[in-house]
Amino acid sequence: MYQLQQQKTRPQITAHLAQTMNLLVKTVQELGEEINKELAANPALELNEEIRCPQCNRPIPTGGYCPVCTKPKIMSPEETIVFISPRIDFTPQTERNEEVDEPSTIMLEELPVHVFKQIAPDLPVEDREIASFLLNQLDEDGLLITPLSEISEYFHVSMERVLAIQSIIQHADPIGVGSTSPQQALLVQIEMLSETKNIPEFTRLLIEEGFGLICQLKYRELSKKLSIPIQKVKLVGEFIKNNLNPYPARAHWGSVRQPEAFDSQAYTQPDVIISFLNNNEENPLMVEVILPVRGTLQINQLYKKAILEADENKKSDLKAELEKASLFIKCLQQRNNTMQKLLEKIVTLQRDYILHGDMKLRPITRAQLSKELQVHESTISRAVSNKSVRLPNGQIIPMSKFFIRNLNIRALIHEIIENEKKPLSDTAIVELLDKKGIKVARRTVAKYRALDGILPAHMRKKYNK
Repeated sequence: MYQLQQQKTRPQITAHLAQTMNLLVKTVQELGEEINKELAANPALELNEEIRCPQCNRPIPTGGYCPVCTKPKIMSPEETIVFISPRIDFTPQTERNEEVDEPSTIMLEELPVHVFKQIAPDLPVEDREIASFLLNQLDEDGLLITPLSEISEYFHVSMERVLAIQSIIQHADPIGVGSTSPQQALLVQIEMLSETKNIPEFTRLLIEEGFGLICQLKYRELSKKLSIPIQKVKLVGEFIKNNLNPYPARAHWGSVRQPEAFDSQAYTQPDVIISFLNNNEENPLMVEVILPVRGTLQINQLYKKAILEADENKKSDLKAELEKASLFIKCLQQRNNTMQKLLEKIVTLQRDYILHGDMKLRPITRAQLSKELQVHESTISRAVSNKSVRLPNGQIIPMSKFFIRNLNIRALIHEIIENEKKPLSDTAIVELLDKKGIKVARRTVAKYRALDGILPAHMRKKYNK
């Protein structure tokens, strides 16, 4: 009999866990869609339009917060208030209730998908498979790593056909993507820019014949090699620096010239909003974990009554829908509880970063949080995946940024280089970091500098001749 009971309860536990994990990994927008889908599909589930707190079930005033769950315990600036917010409006308002524009946002999308969506309407159906294959042969810089001749042989089509498809890809956004080399990417960008902009004389020639030298800013050597006045070589160099990018994917997902490349994601809606209580910087931080539904999910009481009155042969089907609705509500509550506990821990640990920026980020790991919260590490990963947080300054960041262990060091390296009076070697930067109590190897500095697209010292020199 004990074994029989085990067989009945184990599937329910598994279903609960599976659905909770499924809801946990969803962004706020995806969660809203999932809730609407369940409401449409299951008559046992309904949405009570009365707005109540998802935590304590107390009524919430229109446009306000739960007066209990958002009440500080000790009213200290160091306190963190974390609560579930039934919010569907993400437009911040001023004290005069005037709407403020959100930062311009885009949906996160993989590069091959982003490009394919643009070019698919212009491609014959029979060429779309080739284009898809070609896009999946791009490296992280957006350059093609497989020779076109191999693609031609693989699909048994002419080289002209493959080149035509490549050309369509290269003229999509980001311009130059799908090129076989940085030079080719630059030439495609010049072609496009020439339609709306004057291109300096010798630009194409210098890219084709002196790409390596111009990257190293060796203008004098390039001038002698190609017999071009050095002033015109410098003009081309500045034009390339300000208008072109030899690595198209970086231009779209984070430029090598922008150390903020680790912020390359942007979002339509934040999953979590961090602000100050009553918009006063002297007050505790208030953390809203968004539940994108205005109202309260509950079991339909009329449906319960219908089960009692139904024929025996229909009761099992009706009860199944009722159990499914009840399970969905419980899993959603579990999802909210997990997010609440996680955000409370993260904001407590990363308070200085939230208030003062990248250099104050503490190195924490998902494994560390999983031990402290007594959950599996995969649970933390699901909770963090693809989600975003709006900080008190209005910046929207990926939640995963809280776990970038080297971000504070990278930000400090960038600050050192930005304020240098003359180019500092990696060894000199190591010494400066050591004085600040940060011990890293020279090769580590070189790696972080390269990650953020910062040139080595000898290439940061200003060439006046």
